[in-house]
Amino acid sequence: MATVRDLALANRLADAAGAVIRPKFRGEWSHERKADASPVTEVDKAAEAAMRAILESEAAADGIIGEEYGTRNEGAGRQWVLDPIDGTISFMAGRPIFGTLIALMQDGWPVLGIIDQPVARERWAGRIGHETTLNGDPVRVRACKELSDATLASSGPQYFSDEDAAAFMSLAAQTSKTVIWGGDCYNYGLLAGGNVDIVCESGLQLYDYAALVPVVEGAGGLMADWQGNPLDAGSDGRVIALGEPARLEEVLEAMG
Repeated sequence: MATVRDLALANRLADAAGAVIRPKFRGEWSHERKADASPVTEVDKAAEAAMRAILESEAAADGIIGEEYGTRNEGAGRQWVLDPIDGTISFMAGRPIFGTLIALMQDGWPVLGIIDQPVARERWAGRIGHETTLNGDPVRVRACKELSDATLASSGPQYFSDEDAAAFMSLAAQTSKTVIWGGDCYNYGLLAGGNVDIVCESGLQLYDYAALVPVVEGAGGLMADWQGNPLDAGSDGRVIALGEPARLEEVLEAMG
């Protein structure tokens, strides 16, 4: 399990990343395209490097899985999973709805997570067995008694395959038809705080979802794959987050 000391370390990682990101927001930076055609900026790389330097100094026995610089100590039971800027496109466009994601996994299961929006200075922190907080204050999901009342969020239609898009649109048709596009990890913080009811996405990598699980579930919500299974290091990247866990079977049925 994650300790208070682990949480303190995770907060310092977020501080270090934020100190790199804030001065560059709506500023000047270079960028390039990765092999999958997604963009990466010099800020992504510098923020991850700042976090890795702390971990390599203070938690040398732990593993690291980072979006930009790969894996270190692959066989370690404890793995820190880092996404320095989840929502690089939003960062590049000057939209403050991206976030830094930091997770601690124990034997493949997420036990601690942070979603940090460094410009707005909003930080959701979750630790298995404890309440999720936003800037230190507890937050809770909201009740959603009917699927037809739900507000649904997702990063964008371009991230779904044709088959997955059909499943998403089937779900959207049975909600309130209030669909929020964009937001990446920020949507999960909104769900944890009771502002959104469902987030549904596919094509995510471990560094995209590991930190979200403790945050959502510590606020009373539920995260699962599209078959309703808990998320771990081996999940396929199809993700559902629910503010009202009782709606899970209805959501799965709606997706066909």
